[in-house]
Amino acid sequence: MMKRISFLVMVTVFFCTGLVWAVESPVGKWNTIDEKSGKVTSVVELYEEGGKLFGKIISLPEPNDAKGKPKICTPCTGADKDQPVVGLVIIKDLILKGDRYKDGTLLDPDDGKIYKGEVWREGEKLNVRGYLGFFFRTQTWVRAK
Repeated sequence: MMKRISFLVMVTVFFCTGLVWAVESPVGKWNTIDEKSGKVTSVVELYEEGGKLFGKIISLPEPNDAKGKPKICTPCTGADKDQPVVGLVIIKDLILKGDRYKDGTLLDPDDGKIYKGEVWREGEKLNVRGYLGFFFRTQTWVRAK
C-alpha cells in the first residue's frame, strides 16, 4: 500500500511540475530583430506587474538622433507622444491564457500605432504578434545576453 501511495505521489509531482514548465516565462531582456537586415534594433525588457506582462525599450543601437538628442516617439499619441523611445513601455497588460500572454496591446514606436497583441515563447525565441482586425504580423525576438 505504501509503495502505491509513493508511486502516485511521484507521478502527481511529475505531471504537475511538467505543467508548470510547459509555459516558459518570457520575463527578461529580448533583442528585437530587423527582418531584412537581421540586426538588433532594440532591447526590450519584459516584466510582470500586477499579474500582467509589460515590456519597455531599454536600449537602442543608436539612441540619439542626428542632432545628438534622444530619439523620441513623435508619431505616438496620448501620454507617449514625444517621449524618449528608450524607456517607452511598448507592451501593456498581457494576461497569461493557456500557453500565451494575450489581451493586451503592443505599441510600434516607428509609426505610433497600437495593436492588440500576444506573445509566447518557443525555447530561446519569443514570438510577438500584433493584430489589426483579422490581419496579423509576427516578429521573432531572441534572448539578449
